[in-house]
Amino acid sequence: MDNNKMYQVSTLQALALGYSRAVITVEDLLKEGDTGLGTFEDVNGEMILMDGHCYRADQYGNITIVPPGTGVPFAAVAKSYGEQQFPLKSMPDFNSIKTELNLKIEERFGLNSMHIVKIDGEFEKVDARSEAPYRSHHVTLKEVLSMNQEAFIFENIRGSLVGVYFPDYMDGINMPGWHLHFLSEDRTKGGHVFDVSIKEGLAKVDKITNIYINLPKDPAFDTYTLKQDLQKEIKSIE
Repeated sequence: MDNNKMYQVSTLQALALGYSRAVITVEDLLKEGDTGLGTFEDVNGEMILMDGHCYRADQYGNITIVPPGTGVPFAAVAKSYGEQQFPLKSMPDFNSIKTELNLKIEERFGLNSMHIVKIDGEFEKVDARSEAPYRSHHVTLKEVLSMNQEAFIFENIRGSLVGVYFPDYMDGINMPGWHLHFLSEDRTKGGHVFDVSIKEGLAKVDKITNIYINLPKDPAFDTYTLKQDLQKEIKSIE
């Protein structure tokens, strides 16, 4: 099971409602997977977990290696083996990439399981974002991003997309569909991906059939109303 497990910290719905306190550390997260994404305590930038290293994209899209003791309120990670690999060429936007990924996993795996993907390649454009930290709770992620988010565009750049796929029935636990973060080949630029166009790349996909969710232990977590329908709000920020 451990080699075929999505390890998730908290839920996306809790993060969307403003729960951004640390649940575990980066050091502990790296024991559970080598590939994935998330954020840091107080929504302090975007997390890119790749090849067993944890990177932070700050509000300007600049990348740093994250200290092991850094707190993590939300993440989804797994171990990547590149179970299925296929080329991607001339993909003009995020929608075309999602369509191609869905076709491939439906053909080879099925769409009712979780998946992780890493796409190495040359990108014509990456439209991305990150954010500065916001030290308050019960302030929704949408409100935080409206104040602290910065958007940026990287053009004609080599790098990697790291992403996770969750099926529709897991809405609230995570976002249904594909969620991608970007890291440049020289490890200097990155962020959460809004849109992206690929000149050419290689996708490596793994099917995940188990999930472990590490929920927050402190009493504050139980003050959030997690039965709310936040699908539209989550889609608007993700």
